[in-house]
Amino acid sequence: MLSGSGLAQDIKLPELKGFKKTASYPVFLPENLWDFINGAADTYLAYGFIDLHVAEYKKGKSVIKLEIYRHKDNTMAFGIYSTERSSSFHFIKLGSQGYIADGAINFFKSNYYVKIRTYSKSESTLKSAESLAHRVADMLKGGSEMPAALSLFPDTGKKTNEETYINESVLGHKFLNKGFKASYEAGTDIFSIFIIENTSSEETRQSVNDYLAATGTEAVESESGRYMIKDGYNGTIFLAWKDNRIVIISGLSKDQSEVADKYTSEILK
Repeated sequence: MLSGSGLAQDIKLPELKGFKKTASYPVFLPENLWDFINGAADTYLAYGFIDLHVAEYKKGKSVIKLEIYRHKDNTMAFGIYSTERSSSFHFIKLGSQGYIADGAINFFKSNYYVKIRTYSKSESTLKSAESLAHRVADMLKGGSEMPAALSLFPDTGKKTNEETYINESVLGHKFLNKGFKASYEAGTDIFSIFIIENTSSEETRQSVNDYLAATGTEAVESESGRYMIKDGYNGTIFLAWKDNRIVIISGLSKDQSEVADKYTSEILK
């Protein structure tokens, strides 16, 4: 297994016409990421952070800062990207997905999360920043696919660009990990759907039984099942599973089992 410094060698920061590039920052690794982003480092580390390259591009008083974060895989890169994204941002075709917001251009592609920032209000500098973003996206290796699990979410009522990935402690429970989340609004109903895909049916049953035990519900040995449980932290929860997949729906009331069943059936079909 390559070290972080070994992995770092295949990234060459691009030039930007009209700007002087300075790359005086060290390559940041898990052990010194705190030196660069301080309190936010723990979140990045929780999403499989490997290394970070930083460069600045200067032209007069205008400065554009480039940060390229490398994570363990495409899912982890999407996860950290999704924690800093809002559906209100202006989304553009860039990498797997990207947006522009108040001088920031952020996107992810493959296992990379890229952040570009300028405080300049100059139209030419903002255009240069966007040009740099596209150059970086073209430079980075890997495809531009979104994580495959996102395609499992039903389209009906799903809020656009609000999907996230939670690597640890889904719904605040340490026994529920590696979950994708999508937000829904169907009529007057506002709720969230979580999808967890495990490596085996045994792992699925263990997670399900841990959840049932935590809510005072009898454990099961089945390869599939559906429950409505009372979660002391999250209220009414509709829990379902089949083989390697777990579906959790929160935000619905206990008399809305038909709504939950509709969405669960589509995911577990």
